[in-house]
Amino acid sequence: MSRDMSDVTRAAHGRPVRQWRKNLTGVTTVFQTWWSRRPGHAPPTGDTGARRLPHEQQAGPSASSSAPASVPAASALWRMRTTVRDEPGSLAELCTALAGLRVDILSLQTHPLAEGTVDEFLLRAPGELMASELTRVVERAGGSDTWIERADAHDLVDAPTRVLGLAARTALDAAELPLVLRQLLGRCTIRQLPGTPVGGGRKPEGVPVEGVLEDTVMRLRAPEGGVITVERPYLPFTPTEFARARALVELDARLGPRVPHGEDVLTLPEGNEITVRRADPRDLEAAKEMHERCSARTLGMRYHGPVGDADRYLNHLLSPRFGRTLAVQTASGRVVGLGHLLWDGDETEVALLVEDKWQGRGIGGELLRRLVGMAVSAGCASVYAVTQASNTGMVAAMRGLGLPLDYQVEEGTLVITARLDVDAGVSEGALGFSNAEAP
Repeated sequence: MSRDMSDVTRAAHGRPVRQWRKNLTGVTTVFQTWWSRRPGHAPPTGDTGARRLPHEQQAGPSASSSAPASVPAASALWRMRTTVRDEPGSLAELCTALAGLRVDILSLQTHPLAEGTVDEFLLRAPGELMASELTRVVERAGGSDTWIERADAHDLVDAPTRVLGLAARTALDAAELPLVLRQLLGRCTIRQLPGTPVGGGRKPEGVPVEGVLEDTVMRLRAPEGGVITVERPYLPFTPTEFARARALVELDARLGPRVPHGEDVLTLPEGNEITVRRADPRDLEAAKEMHERCSARTLGMRYHGPVGDADRYLNHLLSPRFGRTLAVQTASGRVVGLGHLLWDGDETEVALLVEDKWQGRGIGGELLRRLVGMAVSAGCASVYAVTQASNTGMVAAMRGLGLPLDYQVEEGTLVITARLDVDAGVSEGALGFSNAEAP
């Protein structure tokens, strides 16, 4: 089983992910080289606004779809894109062909191009109609570069309502921007490089204010500097999609940094009250003060490298652009614990740090359950933690999730992966914010 590591974890180990995957031996603690070797942070690919379907019910580009299976249901929903000539009657010819197959057009969006028009359909078709037959008829009617895949009830929301809902999510929480872009654009990879790389290294190539659109890749200027890159295999972005994505990024930039203000007050077994809330860069000084109160062993367990370099990564860790962070504070307002959910390419890392005097009171387990709840909400298939075999607290917290676990261990480095299977009974409500007492 292979596993990536997030930027901060990768920084501590100081080697490219692909090499680390092949051999965990010889892990180093070189922090300075990590950024130039990073694959970049990205939200989980499952967060597309539609549920994942079995392979036999999916279809890709028409040129490579040899034998999609038929759907046994009485009717089936399909999303289809095809390019038609920009001539009077071309769309009517296509609609007539679909009607001949008893296919109902539920919605239609047009994306004008320099030559031709991309038409995006939501279709209800007879259940026995195969994707290959649907594609053949569309292309006989003048369609080209046809893409078709199964849809579900979530796709029945009309485009303006959908975009307004995504804008509302972005307005409430800066961490939602990469997830919202994925829901807007479908299956794609979204990566963000900060304008000032942590630990030095080469800055990302800048983009103009209006952004850059190149076929299946778009690059946008990130609100706080840096670059957001969106890539989608096979299916080129249209100018309309590019304009929508750019509008969401511009909205995010105008609103500035923000996180939800919700918090939970929990009672520990010995009677002390703690507050769990979302954290952001405004908690930087409080996090540094917690570092000063932590022992070298505790910091080493968390950062896997020289403890003197720990502070330099806090700006990155606390940024909502690269994941989500929870803070635990006492009744006096002192931060005594941090939990991070970090986007790592197509994977998601969880990491915990609890001040020495507050360890062994259930705080780590409480943070971890909430982070996993956020991962479920974001559509993650799994989360992983990179720690040391001697870190019995982290091992116990992962086991306490009650989820299927996989282990990799080599020379004291331990990677524990929790699979967020539906069959495991994981739900956002069970693992998210609640008013229940901490264990």
